[in-house]
Amino acid sequence: MVATHHLECERAQQQKNKKDNIVNFFVNATPEAFSHFKSLPRGTAIHMLNLVRYKEWAEYPKGHPQSGSSWSGRRAYEEYGRLSEPILRSIGGEIVWRGAFEAMVIGDPEQVWDDAFIAHYPDVHAFLRLLKDPEFGPAFVHRDAGVLDYRLMRFAPGKLGGGFAA
Repeated sequence: MVATHHLECERAQQQKNKKDNIVNFFVNATPEAFSHFKSLPRGTAIHMLNLVRYKEWAEYPKGHPQSGSSWSGRRAYEEYGRLSEPILRSIGGEIVWRGAFEAMVIGDPEQVWDDAFIAHYPDVHAFLRLLKDPEFGPAFVHRDAGVLDYRLMRFAPGKLGGGFAA
């Protein structure tokens, strides 16, 4: 019920924004969305669908060693991946699917993504350990520097194979 209400509110805001020609870009979770994520069952495996759209050029905070560099947004995100992969593996996570965006077939043609992947976590506790790892913060700076727009969606892993219906 809460998810349905949240979705209705989000859709209403998107319709208003379309009418007003406002483009929504997201990079990090809102406190409300993260609270909802944490309120869901924690003891089962989760799959996190990541949709990534890169900035043309990375934008690092002043004082960061890469500030003023000529790194692309993609290159900054690759650095984030390189630095965070050992943490992901240490908590039992792994990338179970990865793909490069080719075309929007059904949906808003303005929604284009550079990359997409699904990360598997043994449970929510593992995902939270990743976020709290002291090495993750320095890696995350590269993600923020390189990402223009991002979607992160939690799914319960389902059975593979068969037809379209679950």
